[in-house]
Amino acid sequence: MKRTIMILLLIGTTLVAFKNASDPPLRTSNPDKTYVLAIHGGAGTILRSNMTPEMEKAYKDALTLALQKGYEQIKNGKSSLDAVEQAIHVMEDSPLFNAGKGAVFTNDGKNELDASIMNGKTLEAGAVAGVTTIKNPISAARAVMEKSEHVMMVGKGAELFAKQAGIEIVDPSYFWTKMRWDALQKIKKEDSTKVQLDHDQKQSQRLGIVNKDSKFGTVGCVALDKNGNLAAGTSTGGMTNKKFGRVGDSPIIGAGTYANNATVAVSCTGWGEYYIRNVAAYTVSALMEYKQEPVKIASQIVIDNIGKMGGDGGLIALDKSGNLAMPFNTEGMYRGMVTADGQIEIYIYK
Repeated sequence: MKRTIMILLLIGTTLVAFKNASDPPLRTSNPDKTYVLAIHGGAGTILRSNMTPEMEKAYKDALTLALQKGYEQIKNGKSSLDAVEQAIHVMEDSPLFNAGKGAVFTNDGKNELDASIMNGKTLEAGAVAGVTTIKNPISAARAVMEKSEHVMMVGKGAELFAKQAGIEIVDPSYFWTKMRWDALQKIKKEDSTKVQLDHDQKQSQRLGIVNKDSKFGTVGCVALDKNGNLAAGTSTGGMTNKKFGRVGDSPIIGAGTYANNATVAVSCTGWGEYYIRNVAAYTVSALMEYKQEPVKIASQIVIDNIGKMGGDGGLIALDKSGNLAMPFNTEGMYRGMVTADGQIEIYIYK
């Protein structure tokens, strides 16, 4: 009898072991978060050692406010385009970022602004470049998209159109800030005293961009609304000390900005020439559509390719399911995101 009981116990134990082996593992943490909005405030040599507690708080406060304003649109049932525009407004109105109020100076002491926006539902897009009097270039870009048959307008023509469309116009002096002016003088002084230039600097000089790490600070936003529509927007003041009317990737659809409901919304920041040559924002979407890559892998492939070519920067990408990627190959990138239930996350360093 004892032997029979022992055999039955062993059989029972074996059956339990087999059952447990085939059971799915228990979840020990919450499932992945669903994001509805993300922003960036530029990438570059952003080191904790160079940041004062006061400056770090100022950046975090500005990023938080941008996320709150954007999320407020999503929460209230507004479109992803509304969310993108409102979030970028906050960063354009802050002197901390290289966009709008905080735009850097060109070689001849002007502030030239670029911006673009794209609707993932319709693939409509709008952009402005080289403008000097538009307070919020992202709104001008949206006006080009919605109130004209064009995609991009530049310079004086874009300014005239924006004024007729009811976009706020300001005197160019509005964009003057001491921090950006001093940065221009510093770079000019450094460039005038340099005799030896490495390959990257020589290449930059030919492009009219002498100090390659002076370009960062571009702002951008990607959003997913309650109707499942994606949108992306990017705004920048370009590169400090740029010459010859140079335009980077930010106002170029497919390079600095792209959105498609079938795949992803993308906004880029970095050395624009490389993003243009890689068609960076669109390539993230193409890798997802044609190779079925998830957003994190597709985004990383694009940043890796830019790095291999000698470029640097980062991007933010939000897919149609609320999955988010924020790869960059610099020391830091100002970035933040908000979940569907309103949880805010902000990061600065690598």
